[in-house]
Amino acid sequence: MSEATRRSLRTLVQTAVALAIALPALVDASDVTESLPWAAGAVTAAAVLSRIMALDSVQRLLPRPLRTGLDDGRALAALLRAERRRG
Repeated sequence: MSEATRRSLRTLVQTAVALAIALPALVDASDVTESLPWAAGAVTAAAVLSRIMALDSVQRLLPRPLRTGLDDGRALAALLRAERRRG
């Protein structure tokens, strides 16, 4: 799975959780000005989840398709080998 796909999956999960938190209030609110604080809360929740999911300890708990980063340096080593072959 490519890094771009992993990042997209993670963003989808984070946004879904944030919307699940805010959805009841958004459904109850009929006026845009009333639902604005809940929309801001959903964006804040997505940002917090994004930061939490970036922690190394949380990365280890995530399923492999949702992990990002260098996977213990293996991805970096593969990139370096590929770069040496090209150069």
